[in-house]
Amino acid sequence: MDEVRAAFRDECARLAEILRGLDEADLDRPTPCPPWAVRDLVAHVRTGAGRVVDMLAAPAPDRAEVDAAGYFGAAKFTPEVDHARIDSARREARERPGVPEVAADFARTWRATDEAVAAQPPGRLVHTRHGDAMTLTEFLRTRVVEVGVHGLDLADALDRRPWLTPAAAAVVADLLTGGRPVPAGLDWDPLTVIRKATGRAALTDRERTLIEESAFRWLSFAG
Repeated sequence: MDEVRAAFRDECARLAEILRGLDEADLDRPTPCPPWAVRDLVAHVRTGAGRVVDMLAAPAPDRAEVDAAGYFGAAKFTPEVDHARIDSARREARERPGVPEVAADFARTWRATDEAVAAQPPGRLVHTRHGDAMTLTEFLRTRVVEVGVHGLDLADALDRRPWLTPAAAAVVADLLTGGRPVPAGLDWDPLTVIRKATGRAALTDRERTLIEESAFRWLSFAG
C-alpha cells in the first residue's frame, strides 16, 4: 500500500499542478480520447480518483475476488459502459466551467481520497461500482493507472512533454507487464512500456517480431 499510495499522491499532485497552469482555451482542446475535450477527460479522471471515498463508506466484502489486472476486464469496455462513461464526464465537465474550478475540484478530490485511504486498516476490502470485490491496495493501483495513463493523453492534448512521475510509471508498467521484464533487445523504459502496451505508441516491425518470438504478453484493458 505504501508504494501504491505514494504513486497515487505523486501523480495526482503533478496533475493538479498542471491544471492550475492551464488557460481557458486549453480546456477545450481535443484529446486522443474522442469525443472528449480536455475538460471532459479531466472530469473523468477526477471522478475515477474520487470513487474510493464512497466505496470506503460502504460495507466491505468478505473476501477479494479480483486483483488490479482482473479489474480491467471486458465488462468495463462494453458499448453501454463506454457511452455512460462518456456522457457522465461531459455532464460533470459542464458543472465546472473554468480553470480555477477544475483545478480546485481535482485537488480536493484526490486529497479526500488520500485521507480516506490513510484512515483504513491494512488489508481493507472494497466493492467497486462494477461489483468487483478487491483489496483497497489493488483498487488504488487501478487509480494510479487511470491518472497516469490519462495524464499521457492530457499531455498530448496540451502539446506538452509527458509528466508521468517515476513512482506512477513503475506501478503502471509493473501492472501492464505482470512484473515480467520486456524481451531482450527492446530497451524500453517504463514510459515506453506504457505507451506501447496501451496503444499510445505504435509498435515497429522489429518490436513486433521480438515480442512474438519471445511470446511476451501484456495486460489488455479490453481483455
